[in-house]
Amino acid sequence: MLCRGYDLALCVRSICKSFGQRKALDNVSLNVAAGEFLALLGPNGAGKTTLFQILSGLFIADQGSAVICGADIGKTPIPALAQLGIVFQQPALDLDLSVTANLQFQADLHGIARLESKHRIVTCLARFGLSERAQDSARVLSGGNRRKVELARALMTRPKLLLMDEATVGIDPASRMQIIADVKALCKEQNMAVLWATHLVDEADSADRIIVMAKGRVQFDGLPAQLLASQECATLTDAFLRLTE
Repeated sequence: MLCRGYDLALCVRSICKSFGQRKALDNVSLNVAAGEFLALLGPNGAGKTTLFQILSGLFIADQGSAVICGADIGKTPIPALAQLGIVFQQPALDLDLSVTANLQFQADLHGIARLESKHRIVTCLARFGLSERAQDSARVLSGGNRRKVELARALMTRPKLLLMDEATVGIDPASRMQIIADVKALCKEQNMAVLWATHLVDEADSADRIIVMAKGRVQFDGLPAQLLASQECATLTDAFLRLTE
């Protein structure tokens, strides 16, 4: 299972995870193909963040497997994580460092040579319209621009799979839509797989495919049009509410 063409970037099979008596994930299976923008749609508490924590190696699944570009995160975490970029809901920038320093720190952590890292930083900042903010402290940036820097940081390693966990929460609608557009463009240009977790239905409108999660289980996996048809609804919001009520 290699990360090229239409091969799978992510293959999750029968993942279960419990915290005490509470089952956070119950037999979750899903795939994400290279170049696919997959929206993982679910209400708060559906299990989206727990799944991401397993995929990023922060938690260990009670059972099941997750394979990233051919590497099992449970058995061979280093090659699996090397293919992964992630933006969590909770901010992770060092607010006292400049934009450039935040990106350089990420590059240094991953052993990217200085000449190459400088090129990647310049390219990423230009792409997100942040070139003029390169030396600004992250603290003075707007919420939307901080999110763009976090996205740029996740892209410094040129991942094959990008995980976005409620990454637009708390930012203005215009910035939110711009970030989605930027990620979708990258998805196609670089054949990068994207798993976009959100509880905001409008963010799933233009996804290649939608997975709906609720109470730790996958309730639906298919095209947006198929979701509407399956629930006999005219809007994704109505279909989502019907599935998760």
